[in-house]
Amino acid sequence: MSVAVRFAARTDVGLVRSRNEDSGYAGPHLLAVADGMGGHAGGNVASSLVLARLAPLDGDSHGSDDALEVLADTVAEANRSLARAMAADQGLHGMGTTLTALLRSGPNGLALVHIGDSRAYLLRNGIFSQITRDHSFVQSLVDAGRISDEEAEHHPQRSLVTRVLTGAPEDEPDLSMRQAHIGDRYLICSDGLSDYVGRATIEEVVRAGYDPSETARRLVDLAMRAGAPDNVTCVVGDIVDSADGATQPIVVGAVAERRQDTTQPLVLNPAQKAAALRRSVVADLDADADPADEPRRRGRIARIVALVLIVLFALFGGLYGAYAWSQQQLFVGESGGKVAVFQGLPQTLGPFTLSSVRTTSDVDVADLPDFYRERVERTIRATDEAAAEAQINELRAQATACVQRRNAGVPCGSGQS
Repeated sequence: MSVAVRFAARTDVGLVRSRNEDSGYAGPHLLAVADGMGGHAGGNVASSLVLARLAPLDGDSHGSDDALEVLADTVAEANRSLARAMAADQGLHGMGTTLTALLRSGPNGLALVHIGDSRAYLLRNGIFSQITRDHSFVQSLVDAGRISDEEAEHHPQRSLVTRVLTGAPEDEPDLSMRQAHIGDRYLICSDGLSDYVGRATIEEVVRAGYDPSETARRLVDLAMRAGAPDNVTCVVGDIVDSADGATQPIVVGAVAERRQDTTQPLVLNPAQKAAALRRSVVADLDADADPADEPRRRGRIARIVALVLIVLFALFGGLYGAYAWSQQQLFVGESGGKVAVFQGLPQTLGPFTLSSVRTTSDVDVADLPDFYRERVERTIRATDEAAAEAQINELRAQATACVQRRNAGVPCGSGQS
């Protein structure tokens, strides 16, 4: 029996970010989410470029034998487009993006591509399951048996990815085929949802019986109420009888006109979709970075107020307590070109630095892939010494692999092809 898809997509910039680096696409043949990251203004460009390459796939019906190959080739070309963009504009150096997408194949098949920590879930016959595996540092700890799934949901490094599209030829996504059954419900989301809304709550909304549009709206609203600082994007697709499927694609986030809560359907043929999406990307490449919005300004003010309160507390007799608390805080950062563990707060107060180096590792920051180097330069919080040590070990492994690739003449996140 031939099936179709009834779909919806929704996004929100979040409570802290000044721009939406997520891109979402929902159409009769393609459901996709890309979560961009890195560079001065590169995250939104990365996710836009990738979905601009994938969007034309929504205009055609793909056979059971070639859908996975077509999807793999298209993603590879999208990845090469990232390399070309970074080579043309050094301001985009270090950008990358996750990608999770479902492409219809034959009468009732789905080709799945996945790289990064965006997720795809499936509700089938009352059973809710995650059908993708995160490419993340925290997932590697779960796989090694060092932490539980429950601990992973609240781990401070849960957003540290180990594999994304960066323009490098070794960026290999997971590819698989699935069978679609009438009654299935698929959810694809960025980590702006899964990092801040528990799995049980997500499942409750997905199985509640709302239509795709209302389901996506409620999930995004839950992330906002949970205080999500990150962009959040949800694409929901219901497998229905072929006579009941939707036909008008929905484009949201960075790949669409960048406005918060964009959900209006766009009626486009395949050529128009590809042209419109690429025009949006070109405009982003030429545009200056957006000024920080009001939530971001409020965040800076809140941090300043917090620091002032610490000083006032110290002046009025709480010096020891404030100092003791600050010295219990740990983070990973850069010191003298090396990855180091710091004690204190990664901030300054006038001429005073509120942290000191606790230990310095043998990992050269320059040896890290661009994305990880930028994370270290921005600092990575650690809950305790064990978490800091685990983070150092992961960065050491990334640096070693990157050096080996560079010595072999293979770029490592440099954006060069």
